[in-house]
Amino acid sequence: MSEQSPQEFAGKKIAAGICGILLGSLGVHKFILGMNSPGLIMLLVSLLTCGIGASVMGIIGLVEGIIYLTKTDEQFYQDYAVTQKAWF
Repeated sequence: MSEQSPQEFAGKKIAAGICGILLGSLGVHKFILGMNSPGLIMLLVSLLTCGIGASVMGIIGLVEGIIYLTKTDEQFYQDYAVTQKAWF
């Protein structure tokens, strides 16, 4: 991931949070944050289980989206840019 300032990365917080809530089963919020492997896992689970796993991935996306939106910009930057926390 390229180095971004906390202010630049905080701009992704809203987009990732909303996409996590609305499109969580597809892992779009993970791709926005540059986490390609977790995003691909969520997408493949949703597609390869013919939608059965999409409900579980959707719940994970919903929870993660809410977590993203409730964190301060500093916490969000520290968790997802510096330490690159992949899940929850």
